[in-house]
Amino acid sequence: MLSSNYVQNLLFIVNPFSGNNSTDWNELIITHFKEKPVKAIVHILSKNCPLHELKATIQSLQPEKVIAVGGDGTVKMVAEALMNTTIPLGIFPAGSANGMAKEFDIPADYTKAFEIIEQGEQIKIHLVKVNDEICIHLSDIGFNAFVVKKFEEENTRGMWGYFKSACKVLWQHNRMDVKIKSDDAFIKRDAAMVVIANGTKYGNGVVINPLGSLQDGLFEVVIIRKISFTEIFKMRFFRDRLNNEKTQLLQTAHLVLSSKRAMHFQIDGEYLGKTKRLVAEIIPEAISVLVPSASSLED
Repeated sequence: MLSSNYVQNLLFIVNPFSGNNSTDWNELIITHFKEKPVKAIVHILSKNCPLHELKATIQSLQPEKVIAVGGDGTVKMVAEALMNTTIPLGIFPAGSANGMAKEFDIPADYTKAFEIIEQGEQIKIHLVKVNDEICIHLSDIGFNAFVVKKFEEENTRGMWGYFKSACKVLWQHNRMDVKIKSDDAFIKRDAAMVVIANGTKYGNGVVINPLGSLQDGLFEVVIIRKISFTEIFKMRFFRDRLNNEKTQLLQTAHLVLSSKRAMHFQIDGEYLGKTKRLVAEIIPEAISVLVPSASSLED
């Protein structure tokens, strides 16, 4: 039983460059916990903060929980910093893309998100290593990675900006011939994009991987043969899934993918250039994550 003098020690890692709002996160967090038995420390990330610096901050403060305040890129960075520790990761959705928050039904409502951080359950999840980079959510090669590149270059925000970038890329991207070797299969395909899917849906809520689970020790490979303007429109405005007849899905714990030409490549919304080869493998039970408790989901 916890002592009546028990105080939760929480560290909030805030990415001030994430999202498109002007929230004063320091004031919001400190004010929320002002009358609670919680010691809340707010650490503001610097631009291009190196991972070792974040690890050193966590090591020096020894928090009970670490909360990523930002989008999927922020969550990824904090998750990497927490690997090989027993400290759970909390997610406070505040980015342009909040795919991992959607995976765990973590709402954008501040009060409810704080409640999950304080009282949520801990679950162990796996991660995926892709070309020596950690992927917490979704990585892909081809069409969507090209869109991410355009999105970054045009410095736009939100799903409308993504939609406009996708429409531009539709007329510019090249299909690719890929060879894929998984645990159980070797296939060759002509594809518009291939997704290494740890999660189930993109940040806009579109389900790309209906078989996905973050606890089953497998990731999915989603091969998308063709993308049309109609499908982009449905994904943007109706959150519809891609046409099943134009997709193929594999489950595996290991993958080697090769392409004749170098193709655009992204991990968790970060464009990483072009590559002809992807090597992916599961990292089982890599981190603990705070998720809504069963009782809160029933409310």
